[in-house]
Amino acid sequence: MDNRQNEAAQRFDAFAALFDPTTFRHLEGCGVGPGWRCWEVGAGGTSVVSWLAKKVGPTGKVVATDIDTSLLSAVAHPPVEVRVHDVGTEEPPDEGFDLVHARLVLVHVPDRERALRSMLQALRPGGRLLLEDADPALQPLTCPDEYGPEQRLANRLRQGFRKLLAERGADLSYGRKLPRLLREAGLSEVEADAYFPVTSPACTALEAATVRQIRARLVAADLATDEEIDQHLANVEAGSMDLATAPMFSAWGKKA
Repeated sequence: MDNRQNEAAQRFDAFAALFDPTTFRHLEGCGVGPGWRCWEVGAGGTSVVSWLAKKVGPTGKVVATDIDTSLLSAVAHPPVEVRVHDVGTEEPPDEGFDLVHARLVLVHVPDRERALRSMLQALRPGGRLLLEDADPALQPLTCPDEYGPEQRLANRLRQGFRKLLAERGADLSYGRKLPRLLREAGLSEVEADAYFPVTSPACTALEAATVRQIRARLVAADLATDEEIDQHLANVEAGSMDLATAPMFSAWGKKA
């Protein structure tokens, strides 16, 4: 999912509309405030970085990292520092962070164990880790109410997308593992919840942008034809389907 593709910004806008309220609620619960040092891992878009920057103020710092920072230029000014960084292969950009946060990142990272160790290493004692990731295997359907040919086509294309993800090393059941992984890593006060959008304008926008972005890969892998994708995009644009996302698990805890 290349950040330089035209659909990438549309997908990040949809993610923000769908998930920012949940993310911000959990960040508030972590106590983010003036002077905090935060690492936003796999920042991608700007909404969470901008929110953190306002919270930490001029005395704080937000390090925003991604393997592709092309969408982060608008926030690359104090207290935000933007760095090109691969959390799955490189050492953390710094240590002593009060907060480390990653949303919809680790499910796609091949070496998730190393990435998690890196984030834990970067936390100061007493610092907070908030991980949020999808679990497509728990709810694999675009249309949970599969009552007609439009819904069946949508669900078949989602199955193709999941197949592409799995072939590229994504863990489609990663979200549900987060609470256990945080406990096993030695964090205390571990809690978790999950959010599952079922239908909204943002769900529709995300589906259309995602299908357009992976269209060539679906066709190349014989998972769909151009005609089927055109029909699905027309069905999506008609606005008559309830289009769901995979559940997003949020898990958080404190470093001893």
